Amino acid sequence: MRRLRPLWWLLASVMAAAAAGAQGVPPSSTAPASSQTQRPTNESGGTNEPSRVQPSLVANELPPSTPVITIHGVCPPTKAGSTPVALSGCKTIVTRAEFEKLATALQLKMTPQVRRQLASQYPRILLMSEEAKKRGIDKDPHYVEMLRFTRMQLLGVELDRALEEEADKIPQSDINDYFEKNSRNFEQISVLRIFIPKVKQVPPKEGATPADFEAARKEQEAAMGKVAEDLHTRAAAEEGFDKLQKDAYEAAGIKATAPPTANAKLRRTNLPASQASVFDLKEGELSPVISDVSGFYIYKIVSRTRPTVTDAQEEIRNTLRGQRLQALRQKLQGSISSEFNQDYFGPEMQTGAPGVPRTMTPHPAPQPQTSTQPKE
Repeated sequence: MRRLRPLWWLLASVMAAAAAGAQGVPPSSTAPASSQTQRPTNESGGTNEPSRVQPSLVANELPPSTPVITIHGVCPPTKAGSTPVALSGCKTIVTRAEFEKLATALQLKMTPQVRRQLASQYPRILLMSEEAKKRGIDKDPHYVEMLRFTRMQLLGVELDRALEEEADKIPQSDINDYFEKNSRNFEQISVLRIFIPKVKQVPPKEGATPADFEAARKEQEAAMGKVAEDLHTRAAAEEGFDKLQKDAYEAAGIKATAPPTANAKLRRTNLPASQASVFDLKEGELSPVISDVSGFYIYKIVSRTRPTVTDAQEEIRNTLRGQRLQALRQKLQGSISSEFNQDYFGPEMQTGAPGVPRTMTPHPAPQPQTSTQPKE
């Protein structure tokens, strides 16, 4: 059965082959040579080793009309009335300009490695294409229908590219306005944090009922609350946070390594709402014990940074670009609705198999809620 193979499938296969080739290079078992190591030279004074850098430098200096691929055995399209060329004398030449036009259409800023993979596949694709024309496959109704649908897909891809370009045209005034309205969310603090689990890691009693479990949970939570208050008192006395975090885990019966207490460059959006009050503290100030669903928290502010609009420029641009692109897509897609003939298509398929029991897994040791660090 013949399958639809749009151009971007070709690009995906080319990039996959390039990645596989890169991963297939075995690491050297010896240490890398020093920059002072002498390499064998040729008569012109250069090295005899193949260069991985020079070809790309030379490529940029080649004229656009320079042949970069020569395919022997495939004739270029002949003009009406011209004499056919013998197969043995056939060759197709692809110039730098022609190849780069194709490469850019498939992927902007295609890497040299992927370009090489594309060049390696191009002769076979051209051969199969020309042979298909000779056999009249380009007139086959099946091909014509595939071409029609592929054209629709390509037009959709090009439209999306145009929408991306439109969304990228962001006035500086919009960036400034966004920063003014959201400046608090760009403020960053470096903190020390202690996480105290609410329950201890102890095996349940044999034959315990749900009521027993609930009573044990409340008892453990009260006990760990007292541990948190004790740790807070020690933190206020300037005891080291790493030592306090280790003691918190030991009190909870957790054997795992205690998490680090230093957290740099946190933003309001990195913390749950129940812990956002930390940003109201001054440098050097200790928070009260904060009770959350996952456990108890104690914070100490180390430093505070307030970025300028220049510092946040690129991040804001990316955010607004994403918002604008989503709005453009929704405006376009929201203008249509579809109805499907259930007699023809049947009922909508339900994903997943009903009635399959889930696999039971043991509960891991509790961990503090992780924070997504902003890019530097």
